[in-house]
Amino acid sequence: MDHSAHQHAEHAGHRPPATWAAAALATLHCLTGCAIGEVLGMVIGTALGLHGVATVALAVALAFVFGYALTMRGVLKAGVPFRAALKVALAADTVSIAVMEILDNLVMVTVPGAMDAGLGDGLFWGALAFSLVVAFVLTTPVNKWMIGRGKGHAVVHQYHH
Repeated sequence: MDHSAHQHAEHAGHRPPATWAAAALATLHCLTGCAIGEVLGMVIGTALGLHGVATVALAVALAFVFGYALTMRGVLKAGVPFRAALKVALAADTVSIAVMEILDNLVMVTVPGAMDAGLGDGLFWGALAFSLVVAFVLTTPVNKWMIGRGKGHAVVHQYHH
């Protein structure tokens, strides 16, 4: 067993503490990928003049892609094969990304005029920034709960050095 595999085997039974700090870090990590995809999707949809539903669908799809990709990047770096890394990312991030996407898109569609605002409009960017803050604040307790049960980002913990 190589050194890194040995470290992973030692960590395999170790569950990270379900602290607010751990939950906030997990949420911030997840939010990074979500935000990249969300912003990119909103910008592309708005620039192309897509209907609100199509823009939201594009933003959600890209949020999942970028969220999973960021998690997979670290897991792949730890020497995990692609299929296994994908399974880790799906287990670690699916609930967190889904909660974030529901929240931030709910904000975007409920802020009057936000979905119709252009890319040069402060309303668009303000609502988008606010939606991401809301998603972070309300998803952190979800991640704390999941980490405490060995789910969500706790699944990735064993691959961090």
